[in-house]
Amino acid sequence: MKKAIMITGAASGIGRATALYFASKNWFVGLFDLNVKGLETLSKTIGDDNCCFLHMDVTSVESVGACADFMAEKTGHKLDLLFNCAGVLFMGPNASIDILLQKKTVDINLFGILNCIDACLPLVKQTKDSVIVNMSSASAVYGTPELAVYSATKHAVRGLTEALNIELAPKGIHVCDIMAPYVSTPMILDAKIKATSVSRLKVSMTPEQVAAIVFQAYGQKKIHWHAGGLLKLLIGVTTLLPFAKRFLIKTLAFSDK
Repeated sequence: MKKAIMITGAASGIGRATALYFASKNWFVGLFDLNVKGLETLSKTIGDDNCCFLHMDVTSVESVGACADFMAEKTGHKLDLLFNCAGVLFMGPNASIDILLQKKTVDINLFGILNCIDACLPLVKQTKDSVIVNMSSASAVYGTPELAVYSATKHAVRGLTEALNIELAPKGIHVCDIMAPYVSTPMILDAKIKATSVSRLKVSMTPEQVAAIVFQAYGQKKIHWHAGGLLKLLIGVTTLLPFAKRFLIKTLAFSDK
């Protein structure tokens, strides 16, 4: 039987690119998203024999549980890779972002991952050399202005990844995350309000580049995958000069005008 990957947020952006990448490598791909029309289109591209899809609300325990059961039926109760990709981003000064949108960010970006890991843990436990990949962000390096709550959720994802990497290793499950700068997805490109850091740092990666890193993460024991040369440089500099972190982030990502 083919190896199987379950992808949240699969209808567009990084999730869609990852689905296409893994399908091209002869994996069976489980597609899950709120956008069912997007999933239907993607399913036709991949082919019915190579994928399955279902509506998923990552904030709903019941919805996620039903999707995990659905995936199990399609794969013979195995799951080689869970890719927690679904996420939202609302940019701008924190005080300008409605508190309900701030809560939505936490519900999707953090509790969504917790729901998916909880529902899929029985599947990955009984699959040899299984992997959980969480989509993090460059904003998990240091709290990022004009992305405050989003950045906070990605810090939480980083901490969760590190903790579960230790906890689940004895069960044969590797947990890692991908920390990426701005990626050319609708979430960034179509945003009505863009953070200062978007114009200063530019949208430097494609979804396909991130998808290739997800594939690379399978079978390796690295915990944090730093995507993009600029992020690697920033991490290198701040590792050598930790006192410079705040100054660099303020310079690159904040405007008080």
